[in-house]
Amino acid sequence: MKNIKEKIISICRSSLVASKNLSETKNSERNKALRIIAKNLIKNKSYILMQNKRDLEKAKEENLPKHLLDRLLLNESRIISMCEDIINIAKLKDPLGIILDTKIRPNGLKISKVTVPLGLIAVIFESRPNVASDVAALCIKSGNGVILKGGKEAKFTTESIIKIIKSSLKESGIDHKAIASLNDYSRKSVNILLKMDKYIDVLVPRGGKSLIENVKKNSNIPVFSHLDGICHTYIDSFAKKSMAVDVTLNAKMRRTSICGATETILCHKKVVKSVLPSLINKLIKSGCKVKAAREIKHLNKNVFPVKKEDWSTEYLDAVVSIKVVNSLKEAIEHINNYSSGHTDAIITENNEVAKTFFKSIDSAIVMQNTSTQFADGAEFGLGAEIGISTGKLHARGPVSVSELTTYKYIVRGKGQLRK
Repeated sequence: MKNIKEKIISICRSSLVASKNLSETKNSERNKALRIIAKNLIKNKSYILMQNKRDLEKAKEENLPKHLLDRLLLNESRIISMCEDIINIAKLKDPLGIILDTKIRPNGLKISKVTVPLGLIAVIFESRPNVASDVAALCIKSGNGVILKGGKEAKFTTESIIKIIKSSLKESGIDHKAIASLNDYSRKSVNILLKMDKYIDVLVPRGGKSLIENVKKNSNIPVFSHLDGICHTYIDSFAKKSMAVDVTLNAKMRRTSICGATETILCHKKVVKSVLPSLINKLIKSGCKVKAAREIKHLNKNVFPVKKEDWSTEYLDAVVSIKVVNSLKEAIEHINNYSSGHTDAIITENNEVAKTFFKSIDSAIVMQNTSTQFADGAEFGLGAEIGISTGKLHARGPVSVSELTTYKYIVRGKGQLRK
């Protein structure tokens, strides 16, 4: 029996070979494979849901937090949505072989900058079994191999999805080893994987703060990641009342467990009386715990006091903090101080104010008059996402097929010699 390090090295080697094979396939071949995967996931949805039930039962026994249970849950609707995302990825234009730039030098050399796959990617994720299908589809489309390392709480669901994907690749004629699974659930296996920079080109962690901090601290491999989703919605003095209430309620309560959910609401002092009573009432009626400073508490007796640490808390639950600000400048300062750089929004009818907000907020995604919950690759028309990157090198925001490519220079000559 191989020890875990030998097993991981073996997976990396075979995945690297398969990723090179995948990179040489035609876009039509990769699209065909994606359509077969979608077909087979739908065909086997009863099997997937049965495995998901096993995971959910165990998670409840172990008192997994509510937001993680929501992420773990699959139902028929979510499986259909997964398959729709895969089909949408297949419909995207080929991200490979795109000529980004071409120039002809005075000596006649023709130099072209052309997109190519990153190579071999590793994704470590917790709770969300749908990540397996999203990531696999994005990597297939972009010609990259991938090693998937799911969490033990989604063990049965994730393995069932990967099994279907690999058999679908065989059916399509593509090397099934391009999608690999590391089904060892120890921390030791994660730490070994982080040192596989000889084989792996990019690593993407998707999960809790402790996982992502560990990966960023100990990885020898370049990382695409975000640490927290501390997102803000700022209601400006030029906001429409009805829009401010509806958009902010959606930004917080549509799904509280996702990283694009608003965690802090900022409200300009001029619209406190016209906006906040209705908004707070609707939040509370929706089951949200509202925390706010003293100057807001008189608006609703069910408001709880806010503490300083709340401004830097990602609740991932039906909890929100509200602060009144005196100016746009104060709102911007608060957001840049406490935001995790993921997604921040402004509600305003004044486009000059919005321009200042866009320019001043240093986040991957900045929005006007819409819900922060649109911070999603599928909603951006990207098919799906491998994650949201808050870094500034190579990829920022939703990481989809284009972000999973790099480029090479192709130089064509006619015998030129350098003097």
